[in-house]
Amino acid sequence: MGVKYIVEEPLVKGRLPPWFKKKIPDARLLLGMERLLGGLNLHTICESALCPNLGDCFAQGTATFLILGDVCTRHCTFCAVKKGLPSPVDEKEPEHLLEAVEKLGLRHVVITSVTRDDLPDGGASQFAKTILALKGKRKDLTVEVLIPDFRGSLESLKVVVEARPEVINHNLETVPRLYPEVRPQADYRRSLNLLSLVRKLDSLMVTKSGLMLGLGERRDEIVGVMEDLRGVECDLLTMGQYLQPSSSHHPVVRYLPPEEFSEYEKMGRDMGFADVVSAPLVRSSFHAAQLYAKIKKRNRVLNQAE
Repeated sequence: MGVKYIVEEPLVKGRLPPWFKKKIPDARLLLGMERLLGGLNLHTICESALCPNLGDCFAQGTATFLILGDVCTRHCTFCAVKKGLPSPVDEKEPEHLLEAVEKLGLRHVVITSVTRDDLPDGGASQFAKTILALKGKRKDLTVEVLIPDFRGSLESLKVVVEARPEVINHNLETVPRLYPEVRPQADYRRSLNLLSLVRKLDSLMVTKSGLMLGLGERRDEIVGVMEDLRGVECDLLTMGQYLQPSSSHHPVVRYLPPEEFSEYEKMGRDMGFADVVSAPLVRSSFHAAQLYAKIKKRNRVLNQAE
């Protein structure tokens, strides 16, 4: 079960490794998606966070929606999302998002947000309004939300849980030692506790988290985070390579080879995660619908066995 690769390597500079090469998608498909989203005043984390899979997702007619605007109140050093003073919450955002979902014909919707520490509830009510708007119109729809930590507020978390999304995701992002550098306004234990509280509020809720690798973490620290996540009964885990958005962001310390990601994937499944997706280009919403389908199938099998 041991991962055999050395973590302590010099800062990586120059071209990306060959396993990052991707085919350029049809520009017409990308333009069509951009026009749809722009016309509805909607944002996506795909664009705001410079996701390397943006072309693939847009070409397939899907995206991870970004609510509460596109300006974050926190200053995480890994993230490409704009920082500063956000605009007022758009009350029509849930309605516009529903329109986009209908036009795209989506059946599994992933919604995330910037962190809004300027709002009393951290934006929890907007998450709930959006979930309820989608489910009120489309009974067949499954909804996955990737939420901020709401500064540890149990009441804010309850608002989201009670809206009944199928999946609640909260990314730990990195190992505890690197939080002061990478997530200076976040707290590892607070984030871990949020996932634990979701389980306590609703024992049947599917929980999910994600890690970026290559920030300078050690193997034992990665394993420790995975064990912590299993300790709070987290169901699903995504693991991908960190890519530096600009020279002013946290540097890439190491590019992990695909084989090492595969080792962590196997390790996570052996630990008891319902599923783990681990590869260089994996991101939080990577194959989200397929991951959810897998856990639903597993739960049906377990229920039949009982």
